[in-house]
Amino acid sequence: MRKISLFIAMSLDGYIADCKGGVDWLEGQGGDHENVDSYSEFVKNIDTILMGWNTYHQIVTELSPKEWIYNDFTTYVITHKEHASTEKIRFTDSSPVDLVKRLKTENGKDIWICGGANLVGQLVNEDLIDCYYITVIPTLLGSGIRLFENAVHEIKLKLLRTQSYNGMIDLVYMRR
Repeated sequence: MRKISLFIAMSLDGYIADCKGGVDWLEGQGGDHENVDSYSEFVKNIDTILMGWNTYHQIVTELSPKEWIYNDFTTYVITHKEHASTEKIRFTDSSPVDLVKRLKTENGKDIWICGGANLVGQLVNEDLIDCYYITVIPTLLGSGIRLFENAVHEIKLKLLRTQSYNGMIDLVYMRR
């Protein structure tokens, strides 16, 4: 069965976006020129991405407006907005929980939960995330969009590894 992994960055105080939804603070402390690329290693086992509308919209309007940066994957965008799907980007108003349960049973590599907080929250509350890859950014935002805002129950995790570079820390946990 396919594994469901959350791969995301958050501020030290637990936010994935500032109060305006911005992510321009997603950087290390500078001056550290280590070539650490946990993303490339992570995506070797991924062929499907799930994201919410806000994450998709931010990618195509701000972060990479000229090209779709996830062409190597099939991306599902959870939205109630009408939008034409393509071979690589599928817009759906399916329940994220139902979609993940269905995709888990299909053939393929693992599935990446890319964001945002609402989508992550629904999957966490149904205990559907197998692995948590969280990069902690050396920034205190004070307010914004929290990653784990409304968890309804405890989920015990096992720390698999950590990695530190440029003031950031990668934390990798698996569900116990």
